[in-house]
Amino acid sequence: MSRLRAGWSFLAAAALVAVAAYFAGAQPPFSLVLWFLAVLAVLVREPAPPRMQEEPTERMEAVEATLSQVESVLGALDLPVVVIDGDATVLAQNKAAEKAFGPLLSGLHISTRWRSPGILDMIRETIETGEPNQIEHSERLPSERVYIVRSAQVEKLAGALPQLFLLSFRDISELRRLDRMRSDFVANASHELRTPLASLRGFIETLQGPARGDPKAQERFLAIMLDQATRMSRLVDDLLSLSRLELKAHIAPDQTVDLIPVLGHVRDSLAPLAADLGVDIRLHLPEGKVEVLGDRDELVQVFENLMENGCKYGQEGKVVDVYLRHGDGAPVEVSVVDHGPGIPAEHVPRLTERFYRVSVADSRSKKGTGLGLAIVKHILTRHRARLIVRSEMGKGTDFTVRF
Repeated sequence: MSRLRAGWSFLAAAALVAVAAYFAGAQPPFSLVLWFLAVLAVLVREPAPPRMQEEPTERMEAVEATLSQVESVLGALDLPVVVIDGDATVLAQNKAAEKAFGPLLSGLHISTRWRSPGILDMIRETIETGEPNQIEHSERLPSERVYIVRSAQVEKLAGALPQLFLLSFRDISELRRLDRMRSDFVANASHELRTPLASLRGFIETLQGPARGDPKAQERFLAIMLDQATRMSRLVDDLLSLSRLELKAHIAPDQTVDLIPVLGHVRDSLAPLAADLGVDIRLHLPEGKVEVLGDRDELVQVFENLMENGCKYGQEGKVVDVYLRHGDGAPVEVSVVDHGPGIPAEHVPRLTERFYRVSVADSRSKKGTGLGLAIVKHILTRHRARLIVRSEMGKGTDFTVRF
């Protein structure tokens, strides 16, 4: 009876066909046989498995609910993570992954986004063996980034869910950049020290040999040796300054400093150098006080570097103008402007790199270490300030400190 109840719609249709056949002229026995065959078909047919149609729907709902929970957990991570299944099909991604790599469409193979053979082979091996793997991978667009990419199998979740795998990306670009900077720094420092050391050694050997009895040669060589030793001393002092600044770069100063007496002090201390170079340092200062949060000694070092560079490299212009601007809600700015030959545009972005020189020969002739503007940058970073450089060939250069 249960089968007859389950097949009532079919039986009703068969009855309608039998009646229609009767009115169409078929003999009554034929109509009864047709009805009997329909009932028999319902009785002998295989019963449908219970909930055959409902089961896939419930399974999909369970999968979607679990993935939603996984996405909620992964969304709290700042590490880019992509969820894939055993066919390497993308199921989900967290916000960090979307920010780093853009939105990934669910249901597509992972190779639609990453075509690197290394990544695809790593994922294939993890899916086959269940063992985690990792490789180093570089992304060149939109900017060069380096990642440690790791694939791992997720422990089997409760319910009838597919096996899940996580693909995570740990950004090590900054570590690689610091490694390169450290290597470059050691190489450059070694090179800078090697030259004066080789010079000193050569002059000492000369004084011990051919110039042993030549007072005039001794006096000339000793003067050069003193100059080289002084150069090494400046270089070591600048290296130590950079090291100290790096140690406290994250600590912002909390003292109040009036910039007007600071600029006056720097101008007075550089007056002998400016006079020797035939340069006049002119201050353009407002009335009253102009105070900022800062470390006085470090700010003195900043403006000494900028004014000294203006005097040395802008010597042709004969004047270095220093402007202090503030008020009307605008940030406090100090501009050191020389009227020298200027700096080619391609060199401006790299001026604050350690040991970077526009002209090596010109820098050494002016007794520069190549670290002055790097020190300025580090000090201003600690003061939460910016260094803005504007230069025009043949008209001079403007170094502006904006607090």
